[in-house]
Amino acid sequence: MKYLLYPFRLIWRIWFYLLMIVSVLVMIPFLLVLLSDEKYYNSFWKMIRIWSFFLIYGMGFRLKIDKKEKLNPKKSYMFVANHASLLDPWIMIAMNKNPLLFVGKKELVKLPIFGFFYKKAVVMVDRNDPKSRKQVYARIKKRLESGLSIAIFPEGLVPTENVILAPFTNGAFSLSIEYQMPIVTQIYYDAKRLFSWNFFKGHPGTFRVKQLNTIETKGLTIENKEALKKQVFDLVFNELNNNKAYMKDTNRPNNEREIKSPL
Repeated sequence: MKYLLYPFRLIWRIWFYLLMIVSVLVMIPFLLVLLSDEKYYNSFWKMIRIWSFFLIYGMGFRLKIDKKEKLNPKKSYMFVANHASLLDPWIMIAMNKNPLLFVGKKELVKLPIFGFFYKKAVVMVDRNDPKSRKQVYARIKKRLESGLSIAIFPEGLVPTENVILAPFTNGAFSLSIEYQMPIVTQIYYDAKRLFSWNFFKGHPGTFRVKQLNTIETKGLTIENKEALKKQVFDLVFNELNNNKAYMKDTNRPNNEREIKSPL
């Protein structure tokens, strides 16, 4: 039966890329203006939030959001989330009225059209180049002074279907300690099941998202980085591991699912 659905799922995926390409082409004049100067970033954010809802709802998805705490709109935060779907960044954008500055992979610059604007809108990092990581710190410091928050997907590698949560890299936690930013942890339960990296999987449905209480970093030093990283990893892992719908789509025997934190 599932093989009979492959042509429909393929068409559905192609529809996603058509939505993205056509909408980017329509927005090009506005993007060129709004990304020409950092002072327009707030206006740029409002536009890409509308774009995010357009892509999410245009693919037949809905958002069900559970926020445990109201955030201070005048404060900078470090947003982190698990990363199991191409739509994850758009989910995070849709959830946040206040502008976020994403730290993303340099490799995405190579994508046609999208890569050009990605380079201007995102702080890029080459994780294999220490010099690149230092440049990220410099750019972020400048943008934090204008009141922005930071968004990072801390999994070092995009997890395969049989991995609950890939090990976290250090960047989000080093930055949150250095700039004393509280960490806001978001859990995406359904993105892998509904819109995974597998082209022939998924279907329209509801994305359930939980935003946990903030974790304060005030007073922490770089010596606390590993403990902080482990704390956030365990929070996300336990939420996913205890969610039946998420675990059903993690194709591992039950006795292999209970992996421990790699920290």
